[in-house]
Amino acid sequence: MADDKQRELVGTDCAIIHEIYDNGNAQEQFEFELEQALEAQKAIIIIEPSRIGDETARWIVVGNCIHKMSVLSGVTALTSPLLLPESFSNFVCIPMGVISIGCAVLYGVSWQFDPCCKYQVEYNTRKLSKLPLHTLSTSSPVVLVRKDDKYRKLLHNMLSGMTCMYLGYKVYHWFLQ
Repeated sequence: MADDKQRELVGTDCAIIHEIYDNGNAQEQFEFELEQALEAQKAIIIIEPSRIGDETARWIVVGNCIHKMSVLSGVTALTSPLLLPESFSNFVCIPMGVISIGCAVLYGVSWQFDPCCKYQVEYNTRKLSKLPLHTLSTSSPVVLVRKDDKYRKLLHNMLSGMTCMYLGYKVYHWFLQ
């Protein structure tokens, strides 16, 4: 089977997507193998093909950026009324709250159920040195490590929910006065 030939499993927790061009559909084969490794929830995925590795790494970085924007803007929206004068805090709180809620919704719609959101790109050379990278044909593979993200999702969803409630409170008081 082509899948057994191209994807070498190191132990049971590591999948290697080898860069082998033996037919005209090599890119589709790489994507299929990556999809299988993601769905199998492998602890480590090593991607040799640079194109799909870079695309996957960029996708993960964009998801991380949206998550961080949601968290940081939520914290800013919730702390600005405590730290800034009342006349100025609305100019910070409201836009930051909208950004936090928007990023949380975007993350929830686009990334929350994507299997890539469970992975982070590994850059730590000490950890990378423990992997079987010497058997690869490329010098710069992309290494994905599976991480538990339930606390991260809980954090940004709670912050965005609290921000939404605070903004709702602010709007409610504006219309009553």
